Amino acid sequence: MEIFNKLISSLPEGRIVSVDIGLFWTAVVVETNGVRHCGLSASLSNCEFEHARLPAVEEAGRLEHRSALELAKLVYSKSYTEAGVGLAVINALLSPIENSEDLAAEDYIARQGVDSKVALIGHFPFVSKLKNQVKKLWVLELNPKEDDLPASAAPEIIPQADILAITASTLINHTFDGIFNMRKPGAKVLLLGPSTPLSPVLFQYGIDVLSGSIVEDIDTVLPLVRQAATYRQIRSHGVRLVTIESSQ
Repeated sequence: MEIFNKLISSLPEGRIVSVDIGLFWTAVVVETNGVRHCGLSASLSNCEFEHARLPAVEEAGRLEHRSALELAKLVYSKSYTEAGVGLAVINALLSPIENSEDLAAEDYIARQGVDSKVALIGHFPFVSKLKNQVKKLWVLELNPKEDDLPASAAPEIIPQADILAITASTLINHTFDGIFNMRKPGAKVLLLGPSTPLSPVLFQYGIDVLSGSIVEDIDTVLPLVRQAATYRQIRSHGVRLVTIESSQ
């Protein structure tokens, strides 16, 4: 994916300190210039890779021996578990972005969507509340819940949306490009979720808003990841939610 080429070429080198793949979240700690940084990404799996067939992580137990930039390239892997590790490395290596606002994605969408039709890719916990805050909300989901629409409805729904909010998990399962390319001209595109790379490179690609997270207390977050904490459990313990808009 072109988006990964641009991201990885913008990164510095670093030393892998630890790789933790929890049930719901993956956390990678990288040291650059003597400072530790932690990147998060969703832990996903796909049926081709399981214990009875192909290993989900080919070099399990040895990932810390590779350089950070080498490990970042796992984002291209056909194994979504490995791709999540690669994205977490990218997020750990990214430099802090300027002009960020302490604002959760749901609050930004509610603010912008009062008079707009919103297509949300991925079912987030705030969906039921958001439905009453925007003009129109469609939720597209691989595993539909409640009033969600199946992912197969994307070609019909996405071109109608004024705001297209895409979960960053689509970078892990490599569906981002197909979704992004369905947007109507002039639609505002938001990439959201803890997996979101907070990099201005994505503004060059055509994304308008990044809404993700910054790990500020690594030692508190890592045990939560290891012990299958949901993001709702993690977000109030050493993680800051931020939103950044393109200045273009």
